[in-house]
Amino acid sequence: MSNYIVASCREWHRSAFEHFAKNAPGQWRYVNSDESLVAALAVMAPRYIFFLHWSALVPVEIFEKYECVCFHMTDVPYGRGGSPLQNLIAAGQTETMVSALRMEKELDAGPVYGKRPMSLAGRAEEIYLRAGDVCWDMIQWMVADEPTPAPQQGEATVFRRRTPDQSELPGQGDLHRLFDHIRMLDAPGYPLAFIQYGDFRLEFSHAELDGNELCARVSIRKT
Repeated sequence: MSNYIVASCREWHRSAFEHFAKNAPGQWRYVNSDESLVAALAVMAPRYIFFLHWSALVPVEIFEKYECVCFHMTDVPYGRGGSPLQNLIAAGQTETMVSALRMEKELDAGPVYGKRPMSLAGRAEEIYLRAGDVCWDMIQWMVADEPTPAPQQGEATVFRRRTPDQSELPGQGDLHRLFDHIRMLDAPGYPLAFIQYGDFRLEFSHAELDGNELCARVSIRKT
């Protein structure tokens, strides 16, 4: 019986993992930090380590010893790098691919096991949950078929990781651009879209666009 590890630093994946692991073949373990990953590897030798959402760099000695699979929300080699969801929406994309890659030293440059299409509609939290569903389907397929990854083809386009100050609302453009800016940041753990008004910071979420009117929830706090 094979062992598998699922790694995610986002809590929204935990309940889905518990449901998945009940019916999946093999022994499964969920980790959410570097420390818990090291602890898991001390007691089990996994066939795959699936990284659903991971902010830290994985040590070379781990991905050289074990078959580590990361999931990236672009049609690689387009969109390698940081903040793929936000960079895609900022570029006007409405659809993307979720790519399952073998982890290598160069970021998001490893060979591809497979890709699945996905919509970019909705709030960031909804998109991340949708991506999770796609990843679970791909994990199930990989466990059953153990596909051989193929090298990426084409010229690479690399995204830069966004910084918190880039969450400030743009002062120009149209309502649709403003709507996209708010929704692409609307997920737990991400800096919400904001404006600074004197001593106060106004943060925006749950945006809805209806014709010529944009409505959103606003939280105000003193800075």
